[in-house]
Amino acid sequence: MKQVSVIVSVMLAGLIPIFTSCDFNKPESPAVKTSAAVAVPAPETALMAMAGSPGQAANDEAVSQYQQGKMEAAIEGFMKAAKADPKSAEAQYNLGLSFDKMGKHDQASAAFKQATALSPTNPAIKDSAIVKKHTS
Repeated sequence: MKQVSVIVSVMLAGLIPIFTSCDFNKPESPAVKTSAAVAVPAPETALMAMAGSPGQAANDEAVSQYQQGKMEAAIEGFMKAAKADPKSAEAQYNLGLSFDKMGKHDQASAAFKQATALSPTNPAIKDSAIVKKHTS
């Protein structure tokens, strides 16, 4: 009997590394069968200005501010870009993103509508979920 308990103890001791390497709290994810890569939507990101736009420098600097979470500075920069280039859909779109992040949804909606009017075929704008949310 003593030999059996020693054998069982040795067997259990050998299983400890196996059990400790398992993640019991992690839910099992279902397998996905696909022959093509699955596209994951990117989060809403600010757009760089068109090359040659009179507001390009202001817009692109404001994109940096937006990425750093400095919304007030980003809004100032995007407004400066929109003033320098009133046809810049990117500046208007970026204003919309910034206003949305600050909870200024009426201003975001107005900016998104302007961006869509300026560039109705730009997929980054017209297919944007946040634009659809604000303009539908």
